[in-house]
Amino acid sequence: MIETEEHQALRSAVAALGQRYGRDYLARVAREGRHPDELWADAAKLGYLGVNLPEEYGGGGGGIAELSIVLEELGAAGCPLLMMVVSPAICGTVIARFGTEAQKSAWLPGLADGSLTMAFGITEPDAGSNSHRITTTARRDGDDWILTGRKVFISGVDIADATLVVGRTEDARTGRLKPCLFIVPRDAPGFSRSVIDMELQAAEKQFELVIDEVRLPAEALVGDEDAGLLQLFAGLNPERVMTAAFAIGMGRYALSKAVEYARTRQVWKEPIGAHQAVAHPLAAAHIDLELARLMMQKAAQLYDAGDDMGAGEAANMAKYAAGEACVRAVDQAVHTLGGNGLTREYGLASLITAARVARIAPVSREMILNFVSHQTLGLPKSY
Repeated sequence: MIETEEHQALRSAVAALGQRYGRDYLARVAREGRHPDELWADAAKLGYLGVNLPEEYGGGGGGIAELSIVLEELGAAGCPLLMMVVSPAICGTVIARFGTEAQKSAWLPGLADGSLTMAFGITEPDAGSNSHRITTTARRDGDDWILTGRKVFISGVDIADATLVVGRTEDARTGRLKPCLFIVPRDAPGFSRSVIDMELQAAEKQFELVIDEVRLPAEALVGDEDAGLLQLFAGLNPERVMTAAFAIGMGRYALSKAVEYARTRQVWKEPIGAHQAVAHPLAAAHIDLELARLMMQKAAQLYDAGDDMGAGEAANMAKYAAGEACVRAVDQAVHTLGGNGLTREYGLASLITAARVARIAPVSREMILNFVSHQTLGLPKSY
């Protein structure tokens, strides 16, 4: 798990970009109700957004290992791009692996250079973490598909050119999970969205989607109608790895602010960082983040090597470990600063809410524990 020189160089270059923007930029963009277009454009220009996509379509020819480095370092600088999890990692990967030549040519160059973005729609109001209860269905009508259903907590639909929607062919109502993936253009008739009022302040908004008898051409279907879980998890495993990168970056940012404060804040004779009650929890937070990164790197390597089963286990573990490490790092950072940790000046208080996202989305930590208990340990299912 020692990084190559190429990975180290990528990490250093992305960190430099992140430092040019930082937490203040992202907070200002969110307050103004804008999107981080300037950072997105610069990251695209430098080739970071499409570093995981095939070279023949304008990408960097790397994998999720490289893309996770980009997101982690932007997060460590205080300006992570959430749509990186969705557009190049999930949608770009699925299309690159399973799309037709026409779909690859239409989407991958734009996803790589940032001129196109794509959202991902899987979560539903009544399904929660149970993907077997997805009720968005597709039925054939001649050569077309008719898609109907609802989705919730879908990021960035307002700026996405299309949404990759997870549905089920109608015979899946018999109980057999048979997910299918459809590219739904933003302006498709019957495809509507409404913003969800979130307490969390972020540049990327969350939406509820209503898919009312949306007619799609045959070429909107990505991959094989009967491929099922293979295609779905081709997107979900990178999503978990990238969520881990998001969380590790956020935790590193919070920890760096706390360490800087502990080095200089002096109440008694020595700076507060000299006291073990302050220093040890920060050291433990650093250890947790480093351990989470190791599991994230393992998951990314397994996925990029084509080991989908091994990557599934590791990606879930990485997401769990990173979410827990992030929450602990943010909490300890706020406690280190005391009252200052709750002020707008230091910019840590908003991370208290943001850090919880890594525990909840895209899959809860409890469902990951379910996965590990019955898939890894062989214990019986409780559901």
